[in-house]
Amino acid sequence: MKNRTLVPEAKAALEQFKYEVANEIGVQVPTSGYWGNMTSRDCGSVGGYMVKKMVEAYERNLAGK
Repeated sequence: MKNRTLVPEAKAALEQFKYEVANEIGVQVPTSGYWGNMTSRDCGSVGGYMVKKMVEAYERNLAGK
């Protein structure tokens, strides 16, 4: 199954979030926008940290903070 954005309006925000997370964890961001030359480890780190931050934000929202 191909990865797809379930809420198309969120696509730009998710792209921006991906670059912010990559910079935050020290992954060298490709300037061309093409991530195909990145290692699986680096891409996985970015994706994993994105999920971690989204879960934390959701939990904070549930807690009413």
